[in-house]
Amino acid sequence: MNTTLDLFGNTRLATPHTEGIKYAGSKLKILPYIVDVLSELPVTNILDGFSGSTRVSQAFAKLGFNTTSSDISVWSETLAKAYVLNRRKPAAYQELIDHLNGLKGYEGWFSEHYGSIGNEAKRPFQLKNTMRLDAIRDEIDRLNLDEVERCVALTSLILALDSVDSTLGHYAAYLADWSPRSYNDLRLKVPKLFINEQENEVIRGDIFDTVRGRSFDLAYFDPPYGSNNEKMPPSRVRYNSYYHIWTSVILNDWPQLFGKVNRREDSRDSVAASVFEEFRKDENGSFIAMQAIRRLINETDANYILLSYSSGGRATKEELYDILNSGGKLVKAIEIDYKKNVMGNMRWTNEWVTSDGKYLEYLFLMEKF
Repeated sequence: MNTTLDLFGNTRLATPHTEGIKYAGSKLKILPYIVDVLSELPVTNILDGFSGSTRVSQAFAKLGFNTTSSDISVWSETLAKAYVLNRRKPAAYQELIDHLNGLKGYEGWFSEHYGSIGNEAKRPFQLKNTMRLDAIRDEIDRLNLDEVERCVALTSLILALDSVDSTLGHYAAYLADWSPRSYNDLRLKVPKLFINEQENEVIRGDIFDTVRGRSFDLAYFDPPYGSNNEKMPPSRVRYNSYYHIWTSVILNDWPQLFGKVNRREDSRDSVAASVFEEFRKDENGSFIAMQAIRRLINETDANYILLSYSSGGRATKEELYDILNSGGKLVKAIEIDYKKNVMGNMRWTNEWVTSDGKYLEYLFLMEKF
């Protein structure tokens, strides 16, 4: 476990390097603060409850914690298995990656729906790269790979695609003009893997099913709060719609598509919406998303719960304030201002509850009753 000393000579955990895709919910910037909180806690068994791009899960595993990585998306599950279940040296996968890089591309399903050339209608990838995607993805299915090998190959493919896309960082809209990176050739690399010696677990499914019947020393939750802009329909921020292409790359199932960006039919809001992204109110006037957080905290068997929150609407803050004070003892509250590069312990004041700062991130550490 990598450690460092602070100004007072106290041992602190050092934030390990992690790898990931461009992701709207990335915790890359907040990761050092999460790791620092862990320095003070007697914990060994940790849950990353909304693992997303898995940067937090990677950090937990690299630090030697028994890590459970959980998310509802199949692409997050794939990334997590590659990073936190791997027990081989990275070099062990080089032959596989070289083989995939040596394939000749051809026009298949991905090229038909997501590749373009010249001045044709813009899509997320140039045709030369979707042709390679088609060949590589089909070959992965043909090879006799074990579970972790397959996930490493798919992770390498996703990372390579992420480096040559022509998007704003998600797949709900594409750029009008090709991005400079889209002209590069798709080329796979061995992911920055590490050997896991502890007993980690990867779970895909609803978070309430994940916590049922399991206990943890600490659970970290970063729910997809969605948009708090009342002028914007809640359906505008849905992770299943933002990253629908990664689902298709993992499953290679050639799904029915709809809309200008060729989204998967099963990524429609009526099908794939998360209760944590729901910003309507219930019959009692409470935000449905906040009641889901209250339920999750109550149903999680953990000594500590670490909760991320991004600044937003007043009512949401008020409900969160009530949840944090009713579910356990608030041990630490940290406010992070990225624009000013400032981090400090936060005081509970009405000023915070009624503030409307747009660029603040919060970490709340609770010790459960």
